Amino acid sequence: MPEVFLRRLSRWQAEQQREAVADLYVEAFPGSGGVGQGGRQDFLRRFEHDVQQTDFDMVVADAAGLVGCLYGYRAERSGEWWEGFRGVLPAEVAEQTASGRVFRLGELMVAPAGRRTGVAARLRTLLLTRHTSEVVVTVIKRDDDLGREVLRAWDWRELGEFAPEREGWLRPPSPLP
Repeated sequence: MPEVFLRRLSRWQAEQQREAVADLYVEAFPGSGGVGQGGRQDFLRRFEHDVQQTDFDMVVADAAGLVGCLYGYRAERSGEWWEGFRGVLPAEVAEQTASGRVFRLGELMVAPAGRRTGVAARLRTLLLTRHTSEVVVTVIKRDDDLGREVLRAWDWRELGEFAPEREGWLRPPSPLP
């Protein structure tokens, strides 16, 4: 693989790159290209919503074309996004949510050619250097074995189940190396 360069995109740049990002999504998740659950159109709908969220931030990895992308945003103080959570939310997470200090990772996608090369970790490091939230969370599909593998490699811990068929993950409180 050619040398990989990381860059941060503004909200406007992210919106301008949405089709290229959707292409990367389909490449990263081959079974997702159709119109069913998790397909390209579902991704674009989620992306259109996510890009409008408070403190939206996005980083991409480029090696003569997109090979990776990670974005996130500050979670809403109302905690609406916790509604599908099945279990007891840790008190510190609830407090941080109410005070607007939770950052939520939206989507991580790395093309197959960029996997196991450190691209995902580099994207995570760059994205989170700008955000000082102690609580960083993400929600993945329960059958996302690759996502779970990445989160475990990052030493994140499973927070619990969300309905339908999703699970939440929490970054440990220690800062990134």
